[in-house]
Amino acid sequence: MTKRVFLSFAEEDAQKVEKIIPLFRSPNYELDFYEGDLSLDFGAEGAQALRMAMGEKIAKCNIVVCLIGENTHKSRWVDCQLRKNRDKGNKIIAMALKGVECVVLPIVVKEESLNFYPWDPQKLKTLITADTRKLFNNST
Repeated sequence: MTKRVFLSFAEEDAQKVEKIIPLFRSPNYELDFYEGDLSLDFGAEGAQALRMAMGEKIAKCNIVVCLIGENTHKSRWVDCQLRKNRDKGNKIIAMALKGVECVVLPIVVKEESLNFYPWDPQKLKTLITADTRKLFNNST
């Protein structure tokens, strides 16, 4: 089974994520993320279309990597993405963005008591390629 990885991150962290995307490239899995404008208010007209577009991408994935910055927990978009992944049964990996040391975790990460990892690209690749039959990543 091809591993398809969905990247979840807050709009404000898009530039940081863009710089590290080359680190995610691997022949062992495919990478996907929503590339649209997530500055749109979650409850605004047109937001439903964005949620549907994200849902279509998530439906094709079996792993989500939530890259967490200082204010990721405030993003209703990240919350929506994580809930959709959880509902689908996807493996969820929560990791800090490079240089981020102190965070409040997103709701789903707390609800599921998921491990939260400091920024470590090698560890991330190991976590992604590990057995995806486990619903959530609760061990290192």
